[in-house]
Amino acid sequence: MTYRILTGHINQETNSFNKIPTTLEHFLAAGLLRGDEIPPAMRGTRTVVGAMFEAAEKFGWEVSHPLIAYAGPGGRLTRETFEQLSDWFLEGAKGCHGALFELHGAMVAEDHEDPEGEILARLRAVLGPDAPIVAILDLHANVTEKMAANASVLIAVRTYPHIDYYERAWQGAELLDRALRGEIRPRTFIAKRPMLFGLDGGRTQVGPMCELINRGNELEASGKALVVSVCAGFELSDIYDVGPSVTVTADKDTTEAQCIAEELMDYAWETREFVSTPWAEANAVQAAEYAKSGELDAEKPLVLADTSDNPGGGAYGDATELLRAMIAADLQNAAFHAIFDPAAVQAGIAIGVGNRGRIVLGGKHDPEKGGGPLEVEGLVVSITDGHFRCYGPSFLGGGIWNSFGPSLMLRVGGIEIVVISRNGQGVDLAQLTSLGIDPLRCATIALKSSHHFRAAFEPIAREVLMVDSGGLIGSQTASNAVYHHVRRPIWPIDDVKYQARVS
Repeated sequence: MTYRILTGHINQETNSFNKIPTTLEHFLAAGLLRGDEIPPAMRGTRTVVGAMFEAAEKFGWEVSHPLIAYAGPGGRLTRETFEQLSDWFLEGAKGCHGALFELHGAMVAEDHEDPEGEILARLRAVLGPDAPIVAILDLHANVTEKMAANASVLIAVRTYPHIDYYERAWQGAELLDRALRGEIRPRTFIAKRPMLFGLDGGRTQVGPMCELINRGNELEASGKALVVSVCAGFELSDIYDVGPSVTVTADKDTTEAQCIAEELMDYAWETREFVSTPWAEANAVQAAEYAKSGELDAEKPLVLADTSDNPGGGAYGDATELLRAMIAADLQNAAFHAIFDPAAVQAGIAIGVGNRGRIVLGGKHDPEKGGGPLEVEGLVVSITDGHFRCYGPSFLGGGIWNSFGPSLMLRVGGIEIVVISRNGQGVDLAQLTSLGIDPLRCATIALKSSHHFRAAFEPIAREVLMVDSGGLIGSQTASNAVYHHVRRPIWPIDDVKYQARVS
């Protein structure tokens, strides 16, 4: 018998405090693909769908691939956007015997706090109660009971920066094959605690996240569980089920799987205050002054990571405070990625490559967060359509094409500034090289990112300095965030007294 398997992905991480709704246009701009557009774009890539095409050849499956839809982190999906994406995806489920596909796990829509749980429930209704459904998740997923009840297997990536989507997809494919052949009947169990965040923000290098992932690997190797997935959650999603979770997938119903999940979550609760790296070590002025002090003797670049305006966390990506400070410090041989400002790109195009002119950059979405508009005079060095191919180790890499829309590089003094038309964080060297910037020759590289940049940029850096420039997800803003939908009581908003369930 030839099995027909559904694959694809719907991926967006929602910051409930971002005022800009995510629409279908955001997905289209990021490169939404449907049907026959997908195989030539994804075959041979180290992605979930790339792995699925390889698995189909190994196991003799027929693949249904109706949709690949990604939008950068941002505000809630509009009602129309969610329903359209869901309809397109579920059209491909008809006649399928199982599914393996990618969801983020921290998406929020206007009518659904848990849209991924809703997609899984709708898919379960189409495929029937016994069809194996495998979902690959980001480790910042806010996993819900609805997701666990409707997916046979939930597999979260185990690295942050996320560099193992391909491996997790293959893990899922092996389990899917066993389930299709009747060798196993996987069921997923979930445990959570009254905590808004924890597990060191999902950092997998050291600390409690690393400890739990290692323990999960041992449980899988020993045969006590088919899959153990640990998710740190995404605390900027203002929903009832926000926060860390552990899911354990076992063969059939088993009380042991639930006990394992509870025990691991007890450890997450006990270590909830652990932080391996300070959230931010400098403000914008301090960062620029520090960069200035070391630029003459620099053999490798200093990386300034502005975590407060990180588009990867749903920030607007147009905060100007760090760039303003770098210009004031007269930094030389520096690069800045990036200012998200489509109007500024168009102004640069009008000026033309090789010409000088004045451009107003950024500060448009929320001028009180990270600085208002910044007027500069500079040289337009390069203009591209924004397409670039990433071979780096991050989730944007693996040989896939990406686009930030029409983009330009503007030189102001000694700083080469990237200006983009589609918001996105700095995670791959190609984001600089595609516009003519050589990161290996820079004394300073400023990036808007919290952690994903480390996969590509930390190996070439002499040092990394975390910066809070006052953007949307800066420390002060985050501490003042007002939650309306999270379950209560919840730590650290409330003084929670919780007794561990498992000793």
